[in-house]
Amino acid sequence: MNISQSGAVLGTVLPLTSFENVLLFLFNITLATAIIFINVSVFIAIVMNRSLRNENRFMYMLSTCLSDVGTGVTYYYAGVMDVRDYYDSPTRTYYIAYIFLGLSYIAILVAQVDRYHAVSAPFRYSTRMTRSRTLLVILGYWVYSFFIVAVNNSVPIGVAIRVTFLAAFVGNLFAVVVMIGLNVKLFLIARFQLGREAPSEERDSKRASIYLIVIVAVCFLIAWLPLFLSVIVCNFAGTSCYSFRNEGTDPLRVLARLNALVTPLLYIRGCAPLRSTVVIKVWRIPRREMKG
Repeated sequence: MNISQSGAVLGTVLPLTSFENVLLFLFNITLATAIIFINVSVFIAIVMNRSLRNENRFMYMLSTCLSDVGTGVTYYYAGVMDVRDYYDSPTRTYYIAYIFLGLSYIAILVAQVDRYHAVSAPFRYSTRMTRSRTLLVILGYWVYSFFIVAVNNSVPIGVAIRVTFLAAFVGNLFAVVVMIGLNVKLFLIARFQLGREAPSEERDSKRASIYLIVIVAVCFLIAWLPLFLSVIVCNFAGTSCYSFRNEGTDPLRVLARLNALVTPLLYIRGCAPLRSTVVIKVWRIPRREMKG
């Protein structure tokens, strides 16, 4: 299979002309299904558990789960089908597939800011970040993201490519720097500042929530930085980059989407109440089997 070819027919499955192609097809189908299943499980668990819904950090988890479900759904098309999801392609998703990835990015970054605010100024946080304000923040970046999609699909392709790339480059570079800086700050707070407090359930909960968002952010950076750096090199260095047939044959784009599966798994692994709700109430696994 010549994966540098751009010819694709809308709705056509990537040709299964070799054993490698069959394995790739099965992998992408499995990845898309797993992304949807795990994220829907976490979403339902949070909605079902009132104590989880009462914490702002779980609202950001709901946001990432919802956007990652969109990532999984669009990957059935962009990763499995014989299409090219680029601006000048007749089989593109009109930026919809990418916006779900971007929404997860924003949600994780905002969740980091939320945790930093919560532990560095807990009294101000409790009065400022009410439930309605938290939901308003989440609604704000969802509306903004889809507004950008509408603008991109309303202007000529050449303008959309230039404006979106420059805006995405500046925004992503700024976000990466902020995310790394917040990771360092949050880790130091969890390691030293909270360590000086008297042992308590509240302290342990704060520390666990900080470590969880730090690990989620680190995994996000590991999954995204290779693609981000590749885009920079290809667009600014004038390098002729390899052209893959579709999203599912590009290892860097597959890695970015793999993060949509890793993130909810980290939520489940790092939060005992969420894990219990997912396993017992959503997956209906009896407690005795969990212990076993």
